[in-house]
Amino acid sequence: MVVKLRLMSFSHQVIKQCYAIQGSERYTGLKGAVFNLLENPKAPIRPYFDIFMILLVLTTVWMLIYEVKNDLGRLGDLFEMVAVGIFIIEYLLRFWIFNDSHKVILDRYERAEFINQPFQVWPALWYALLEKLKYIVQPLAIIDLLAIIPSYRPLRFLRIFLLFRLFKLFRYTRSISEFVKVLSEKRIELVTLFIFMAFITFTAATAIFFFEADQHDSQINGFFDSVYWALVTMSTVGYGDITPHTTEGRVVTLVLILAGLGVISFFTSIIVSAFGEKIHEIRAHRIFSEVERKRIDTLICGFGRVGQVVAERLASDKRQFVVVDPLEENVRIAKQRGYPAVLGDGVDTDLLLSLGIDTRVTRLLCLTGDDVVNVYITLTAKQYNPEIEIISRANHRENVTKLHRAGASHCVAPYEVLGLIAAEYAGQTGGF
Repeated sequence: MVVKLRLMSFSHQVIKQCYAIQGSERYTGLKGAVFNLLENPKAPIRPYFDIFMILLVLTTVWMLIYEVKNDLGRLGDLFEMVAVGIFIIEYLLRFWIFNDSHKVILDRYERAEFINQPFQVWPALWYALLEKLKYIVQPLAIIDLLAIIPSYRPLRFLRIFLLFRLFKLFRYTRSISEFVKVLSEKRIELVTLFIFMAFITFTAATAIFFFEADQHDSQINGFFDSVYWALVTMSTVGYGDITPHTTEGRVVTLVLILAGLGVISFFTSIIVSAFGEKIHEIRAHRIFSEVERKRIDTLICGFGRVGQVVAERLASDKRQFVVVDPLEENVRIAKQRGYPAVLGDGVDTDLLLSLGIDTRVTRLLCLTGDDVVNVYITLTAKQYNPEIEIISRANHRENVTKLHRAGASHCVAPYEVLGLIAAEYAGQTGGF
């Protein structure tokens, strides 16, 4: 009975503490600040942190390489300790913000309460721990951990792990991250190519070993030499340090060279097609970075005849803006004129959010030739940013009211305005 009461008391304390953490503004604010520093690509402080970490990684790698034949002294040891300390702190902070353990526990508690079942605290704690430990097996987390190992100086063979510090750059450079992402999307093709290449390598190495190893003037002394020769030959590098002396070995070489050309062509086609499919997305990411860096707060959706005139006027007034248009030709024209432009549809919510429609953009110009699209863009913008100023083009007079109801601050009917100007001009001319 006493044990049961103690367990209930412990369970009560755990739940109470979890609710206290969830309701703590200080805890939430601190975790949010750490998340912005380490993970949020839109946070203003993130680029500065990335630059600092890139410089720190490159400096430590250079020092570890320089130390192979030179003595850095105590200053080098101190810098290495500080750098490793920063790496450890970063690793622990990423482990902390990976998820919210208290929410995992509360979710199981509230689920038990909902179905009127007794809450079991130890299984909940164990499940929360397992959810937290999922971070450790992530590829980048493993790289972060291995990047710390070279600091253990007594075991010098561990210095090979200093290469993992270079892999840490994947976290801090978007270009490398985008490259890895593109390759990961072609992993099926790359794995197929690797299996095919391994098969050719093993077959050629076995054949050359069989024909050349027993020759008295052979340069192949073991099967590893055969594998080395096969890879060098298939890559069409051909160092010439190992050459076949038998007719059979030369035939194998010819076949392997042709197979190598096929492998290289296949690999090149995979890379080209991967980047061809993602080139617009990669360019868009660069525009997003530019928008974040320049703090652009005006968005032009539609770069037709009206949009081009408006953009020209804004540019002459030194106003910063970004153009969004679904037509490649319009985007090309915008870029030729020096305007940041993204290929995409203004009705794409994810695209608008990436450009900061919910936080950074304060003025939206809906200048497409379709009133339905303008209404949809207006509704989406107002949903995520009620304070945004929206100026919309209305191609038909009956749609002006709809645009105002959707949230447009101002509506402009270009054809009606042009008609009024023409009528006014005609009246003045007639009177004159």
